Amino acid sequence: MLAALTAAAVLAAGVLLHLTRPRQPPPPEPPFPPQVTTITYLKPQARGSDTDNRNFIFYVQIAVESGPPVTLVRLSQPYAGLSVNSSPPTPFRTVAGSPRKIAITLRVTECGELPENVGLPFLDVTLRNTRAIRSHSFILGPRYTQDLSTALQVACGNNFR
Repeated sequence: MLAALTAAAVLAAGVLLHLTRPRQPPPPEPPFPPQVTTITYLKPQARGSDTDNRNFIFYVQIAVESGPPVTLVRLSQPYAGLSVNSSPPTPFRTVAGSPRKIAITLRVTECGELPENVGLPFLDVTLRNTRAIRSHSFILGPRYTQDLSTALQVACGNNFR
């Protein structure tokens, strides 16, 4: 009987020690991908005389500030009269500390679907990391707005409404 009581006491003490031991806090979750990703407008591609006026190619840089790699899953823009392609093609991955340059081609498909005056154009992106997949709109700034407006005027000329 004494042996059984001793075994029960030792077992209870072990369970109590296990339940009250200090625990390491779980590691913080990685941030959502738009919280650590920036997309910066760099410049338009130089246009030659043989350039198709319906295409507007520009360069952006995507950078991940910290955390796990981020995959750019999808690129789009808000205007029905434009299609979007990128080089490298989506999806592609970017790691923290190694920004990537992307060439984005906007192709005018229907001038009647485009605004005459582009106000604050943005680029919609879908980003994914180990925590989540999120869509986010990046406003690329006044230089992009001006360059895009000029490209649309060249592409559509007098075809604007």
